[in-house]
Amino acid sequence: MNSITIYSDYVCPYCLLAEKVLSDAIGDRDIRVAWRPFELRPEPVPTLRPEDSYLPSVWRRSIYPLAASLGIPIRLPSISPQPRTAKAFELLAMAQDQGLDHPYSMRVLRAFFQEDRDIGDPELLIEIAAEVGFDPDKARQALESGVYAERHREAQRHAREDMKITSVPTIVVGKRVFRGTPTLDELRQAIDQLESEADANP
Repeated sequence: MNSITIYSDYVCPYCLLAEKVLSDAIGDRDIRVAWRPFELRPEPVPTLRPEDSYLPSVWRRSIYPLAASLGIPIRLPSISPQPRTAKAFELLAMAQDQGLDHPYSMRVLRAFFQEDRDIGDPELLIEIAAEVGFDPDKARQALESGVYAERHREAQRHAREDMKITSVPTIVVGKRVFRGTPTLDELRQAIDQLESEADANP
């Protein structure tokens, strides 16, 4: 099965919006969407505060208009400062092992941007994990033990150093790398090329 990779941070609204464009571009094709982490502001970098001028300005200028054009309900979360996402990404590693990284990632994004919930809260992450098919006891054990922490650090290094990622979403379709939210036509063309190359090299 062909796959497309999204590098994301769960506090980036464009990651939720870009998935809608990607989903529309894929349509009914048998293509897997794989999620990979890229923390924009890892510890100890301060996270953003919604009461400062930057976030409301960006949302008003760019995010709300794009969300409206895509028909996606979204709002600037009120949690201040914004949560760190390392723990959510530790459970993403667990989700990857179970083939649940797409439903898990979408549920985390919706919890933050549509339900205004604190995705830095381990209890919420365990609840989300259970909703998408994890064993909640194993999710709790994973967070408490930090068993996936090193894997997340390596994933962060890979994104930063190997993939040279500096912003999210970054979407990788075969040899094409889209930094930001591509257009529907751009994604369709890249997916067509991906499938053509796969057919030529079965």
